[in-house]
Amino acid sequence: MVSYPVIRNCSYCLAHVPDLVRYGSKPRREIARNSAVEQHITDFLRSYSEAVSYPPNQTFLGNSTPEELAKIPRPWYRSTGSAEPEKEKQVGKFGEIVDQEFFLALLKAADILTPPLFQTDGHHTATLKSRLHSHPLFGFQASGVISQTEKYRQDDTSLKALPIYNQAELYGFFHRDERAEGMDDENLVAHDLLENLCTKASGALALKWLLSREGIGPEDVDFLISCGEEACGDRYQRGGGGMAKAIGEMCGCVNASGVDVKNFCAAPASALILAGSLVQAGVHERIVVVGGGSLAKLGMKFEPFIAQKRFILEDCLASMAFLVTMDDGVSPVLRIEPGAVGKVPIGASTSEESVYRSYLVEPLRNLGLRFTDIDRYATELQNPEITEFSGSGDVVKKNYRKIAAMAVLSHALEKKDMETWIAAIGMPGFAPTQGHIPSAVPYIGHAMEAMRTGSVKRVMFLAKASIFLNRCTNLFDGVSFILERNPQLAGRNKNRERK
Repeated sequence: MVSYPVIRNCSYCLAHVPDLVRYGSKPRREIARNSAVEQHITDFLRSYSEAVSYPPNQTFLGNSTPEELAKIPRPWYRSTGSAEPEKEKQVGKFGEIVDQEFFLALLKAADILTPPLFQTDGHHTATLKSRLHSHPLFGFQASGVISQTEKYRQDDTSLKALPIYNQAELYGFFHRDERAEGMDDENLVAHDLLENLCTKASGALALKWLLSREGIGPEDVDFLISCGEEACGDRYQRGGGGMAKAIGEMCGCVNASGVDVKNFCAAPASALILAGSLVQAGVHERIVVVGGGSLAKLGMKFEPFIAQKRFILEDCLASMAFLVTMDDGVSPVLRIEPGAVGKVPIGASTSEESVYRSYLVEPLRNLGLRFTDIDRYATELQNPEITEFSGSGDVVKKNYRKIAAMAVLSHALEKKDMETWIAAIGMPGFAPTQGHIPSAVPYIGHAMEAMRTGSVKRVMFLAKASIFLNRCTNLFDGVSFILERNPQLAGRNKNRERK
């Protein structure tokens, strides 16, 4: 019997950071053109309670399933909860949604430079230290990582430091690298380093939750792969990387090394395929794939929300982590074998039909599977309430129609049955629009739960990457993999049924 790697566990977390929306790439550029925009943004920010109760966020955390989300009438943003955040909704099956002050505590803990990037006065330093200390997953770190009691300088604005607020209260300033080697490097300005530190802090939150859910210590991790879209580096190696080890260091993974994988939106799928391959080859035993949030994507489509006098929904940093090991006889298996992993070769060019034939049709054919042998297809799972406001429409629905069209062209489905089939194999988008975050893999947690109960046997994950954004090519990329219910688990359940 062939032994495959498995995805043994996963975690998904959110950090509600409305006061950081102003530092998203689009808001920051618009504020630079017109300072009045900043107040407009502030006027349309959600409360923590509203973010916690938002149905897509609850689905991301695992408190509800995509099927349950599909039954909630839209618009979902009207489904608000109580004035105070409901505790049972703050923590989900897969992780948690933290408030802004706690995330600032994580940001402070992630800052390892001297002088620090995130400078707070003694009062706010103590507040953030207390918040970190009270968290069950980070409490033991509080005394060691938040020790600065500096008073930030009064001339911060002249140095282009970024003021950091929490509910209109100034908590401190975020600086550029002020050491001699960093002072004239345009890659080490405050907003770029804030993006990187937000990725590290949010990624650490997801990794801590993964370790807790699995019940292992950080020292048990062998290798880390970061799959975010941040560009860490200085003038000589822009985007050089190192995020995987930075996150691992923050979480105490003393025995692990790590690398960063970049493939725009498709990086998480590419990283999982790489992790599965390394495990199957016997190179490492326990690999964590981790993706931190993208500050640049906050408020990316804020303008149409403000124009229609609605809350800005892009106010959360999302993060996720996955543990890949060899077969444990229970967890879903990754089909890592010749022909099973979908790719989009350079020769496919920019033709959508060629792309779908390459990373959808060919892997199924190579494995002797029909379209209808896949119980669920997970594609780009962007929240439609966000993409529709931007004029992009329901991206998820469009992708499912393309999959169904390929099934029709392959004579696996009658055209008249397309809508019924899409309803059976699809799901609504529920992930924050943060580039790599919504790219198929938010469904892994739900797929694992469905496979344990036996309601789902096989899921195909398809992720596309807009590599033309690197300005070096006009191509885009795509990768796919299939996750299957563990056959040993299925066998044990059958034996129980006989008894």
